[in-house]
Amino acid sequence: MSWIGIFAAVAAVALMGFAIQRGGTCTVAAVSELLNQRRAHRLTAMLEASLWVAGGLALARLLGIAGSMPAGVAIERWTVIGGVLLGLGAWLNGACVFGAVARIGSGEWAYLLTPVGFYLGCLSVSALFARAPAEPHEGLSPLLQAAPLIAPLFVAYAVWRVLRPALRRPPWREVVAQTWAPHAATIVIGITFVITLLSAGRWAYTDVLADLARAMSKNLLLPGVLVLALLGGALLGGWTAGRWKHTPPAAAQLARCLCGGMLMAWGSLLIPGSNDGLILIGIPLLWPHAWLAFASMCIAIALAMRTTQSRAGQRSPA
Repeated sequence: MSWIGIFAAVAAVALMGFAIQRGGTCTVAAVSELLNQRRAHRLTAMLEASLWVAGGLALARLLGIAGSMPAGVAIERWTVIGGVLLGLGAWLNGACVFGAVARIGSGEWAYLLTPVGFYLGCLSVSALFARAPAEPHEGLSPLLQAAPLIAPLFVAYAVWRVLRPALRRPPWREVVAQTWAPHAATIVIGITFVITLLSAGRWAYTDVLADLARAMSKNLLLPGVLVLALLGGALLGGWTAGRWKHTPPAAAQLARCLCGGMLMAWGSLLIPGSNDGLILIGIPLLWPHAWLAFASMCIAIALAMRTTQSRAGQRSPA
């Protein structure tokens, strides 16, 4: 890999961490907004990140620079079980794997135990679940097969999406305020992920932890640098937004983050794919198992939230 490719990957991952923190990107927050405010702003923003990844990969395929893409797997009961565990882990943790990065960027140090718990979950999953290796799909993903049709449509959409704010001519203060709104932030996440994927191959910090636990990664130097770049970008995002505040971890939150990380790891390996992998790989490539697993995750988070709220209401005085 060239130094230009390494620099591009590190810069893109740092910008991704910045965008995750500034946009408050988190599946738990998205489901909470849907339940409590009857708005799907954050959820549609996350799906827009998938759209930009899909368009970027279709364009890269058309230009002959896509390389090999991760294969999908067959839908089975583990797809749903894994999605439910992933959702319950995110709910218990108080944030998904995206949200944990954003919380670390705000100085909530308890969330440093989320990746620790994820690593421990990767170590223990085979002892707890008798899951046979997932059956891979044969051939290209539906997205790459349709790349000649999708790529031009995406270019037209991207031009419209970028030019629309300029055509409205909003006041400059409004432009600054909207720069890191959830939709804008997730667009940046999608673009930077495509750059990283094309320059450094498939990468996510959950993949690094899983490979480390399974002793599959021969060279951890670049993945380690990318993890540090992701966290560094998130910390910079928290500091520049005025959100950074040293928050000493409480014992209960430490336990929730550790156990939540383990649950998310179990779910990720059973699917297989964590929610960052589902949103930025599986869903854009139009693999059915990724759509089902992500839906199962969101439903599990929603049911856990509703159950907690109902019990809290029953305990409150009349």
